[in-house]
Amino acid sequence: MSTPIYLDHAATTPVCPEAAQAALEVMTEGFGNPSSLYSLGKNAARRLTADRAVIAGALNCLPEELFFTSCGTEGDNWAVNAAVELNRKKGNHIVTTAIEHSAVLEPMKRLKMEDFEVTFLKPDNQGNIPPEVVKAAIRPDTILVSMMLVNNEVGTILPVRAAADAIQAAGAPALLHTDAVQGFLKVPFSPKELGADLVTVCGHKVRAPKGVGALYIKKELISKMKPLLLGGGQEQGLRPGTEATAQIAAFAAAVKAWEPGFAERIRTVKDYAADIFSSVDGVTLLSRGDAPHILALSLPDFSGQSLVEALGSQGVCISSGSACHRGKPSHVFAAMPIPPKVQYGAVRVSFGPESTKEEVDALAKLVRHICERKSLLF
Repeated sequence: MSTPIYLDHAATTPVCPEAAQAALEVMTEGFGNPSSLYSLGKNAARRLTADRAVIAGALNCLPEELFFTSCGTEGDNWAVNAAVELNRKKGNHIVTTAIEHSAVLEPMKRLKMEDFEVTFLKPDNQGNIPPEVVKAAIRPDTILVSMMLVNNEVGTILPVRAAADAIQAAGAPALLHTDAVQGFLKVPFSPKELGADLVTVCGHKVRAPKGVGALYIKKELISKMKPLLLGGGQEQGLRPGTEATAQIAAFAAAVKAWEPGFAERIRTVKDYAADIFSSVDGVTLLSRGDAPHILALSLPDFSGQSLVEALGSQGVCISSGSACHRGKPSHVFAAMPIPPKVQYGAVRVSFGPESTKEEVDALAKLVRHICERKSLLF
C-alpha cells in the first residue's frame, strides 16, 4: 500500500521523531513516579519541571501557571465550568461563539439548561466574527467569555483581544477563556497579549502524541480555582493524579522541535492550494483562513462526507469538519450564512510542516476528476 497523502493536520499530526524518542526514554528509563522520594522519582520530578518550563516558555507564561491535562476537551471543560463557578454570584450572562469546538459548546448547552443566559455569536460568510459584534454582546452582568483563537474548520482568527477590551469597557466581571488548540505554535500570541485568564492547548496538534494537553490559568486566579478532581495533590492540587510523564516529555520535545520557520512553510503550501482550488470549476473557496494551516473548500454537487470517503479510497486524507463530529454535519459551516448546498459540500484541508506542493497537486488532480465527471467514482 502506498503512503497516504495526509492533509488533515488540524485533526491530528504525525508524531515527530523527537517526541517519540522522549516518550520512549521516559517509559523505559525515567519511569519513576514524580511523587516518589527515591532517586528514580526525584529524577522524574526534575524532568517534569523542565518539560513544564519548555511548554510554558513557548506559551510565554510562568511554569506555575501551566496545568497538564489529558487533552483539549478536558482543558476547555475545566476552564468553562471553573470560570462559571467562580463568578456565578456576579451575574448570569455568558458570551461564546456558534463556531466553538464542541468541547466548549456542549458545556454551554448544559449551562443554558441550568438557566444561564448564553449568547452565541454568529460568524459572517467567511467565518469571521467582527470585533464590534463581540463588543455589543458583552454586558455588565457577563461572567464569562469563551472564544477560540483559531477556528478549527475555517482557520479564521477570532478577536480575542477585542473581547478582553470589551470586558474592561463594560465593567463586567467576566473571565476570558480562549481555546488556542489550533493556534498554539502556529500563530504568535501569549495569554497576556490576548488579555486571557484561561487558555487551552494540547499536544497532538503540534506533533506530540494524543493524551496530553495543558490549561493556562492566570496566576491571580490559581488560589481561587475549584479543583477539577480530588486526589493526591499533583498540579498544585487543582488537577491531581499521577502525571503522564511520558506524554508530557513528548509534548515538550515536540515544542522544542517546532522550528521558527514552520508556520511560514505551512502557509506557503496552503496559499498554493488556495490559488489552485480557486480556479477549479465546481469548487467554492469558503475561506482562505487567517491561520497558516487550514483551508475550507466546498464541492456543492457532493456531500462533504462522501468526498472525504471517495478521496480516502485514493489515499488522500482530508476531513468534512472537525474530527470530533464523526460524520455529523459541521455546526461551523451551518452557522455561516452560505447556501445550504455549499454547506453540504464543505471540506477542510489542513497542512503541517511535512506537507508539500506535490501533495496539493495530487489532491487537485483528483478533485478536478470529480468535478469534470460529476462523479465520485474513480
